[in-house]
Amino acid sequence: MHIRPATSEDFDALRKVELAAFETLRKAGAVRGPASASAHQDLQHYLDHGLLYLAGDRNDAAVGFCGGYIADGFLHIGELDVHPDYQRQGLGRVLVTTLLAEGRARKLDGATLTTDRLVPFNAPFYATLGFRLIEQQNASLRLRRILETEIENGLDPLRRVAMMLEF
Repeated sequence: MHIRPATSEDFDALRKVELAAFETLRKAGAVRGPASASAHQDLQHYLDHGLLYLAGDRNDAAVGFCGGYIADGFLHIGELDVHPDYQRQGLGRVLVTTLLAEGRARKLDGATLTTDRLVPFNAPFYATLGFRLIEQQNASLRLRRILETEIENGLDPLRRVAMMLEF
């Protein structure tokens, strides 16, 4: 496996990884309904910020990716997905630490994200990297709006949480 910056030519492959990973989330109870993947404009937004990384196999086929953007002096991790055939091998950790290293190199204040609070490979995983839970009433306006949009899009409000890691 190797990690490299993604390009717009990778978008279709990244969406396929995300759709496959959706089923892992469904089995864990974190999502329901039809599988969905990041829109082209979301992936382009990560790419425009120079914060879209692909995990590739020996043939450079996408098996995972992580994307983010900069907002309010923080790196916001918008998406992390690993294909089910490659999960539980540390690839998600490598992808996130790659983004975090980039955030630190850019002298940002820290990193934020929103995730499911109950699934072991979501909030508990991020906690092992130093992220802490932020209750919605203590979250920034930006994070509260992201959570509200996620809930409007059908995610369970009792499961959604914001997290922050200060550098």
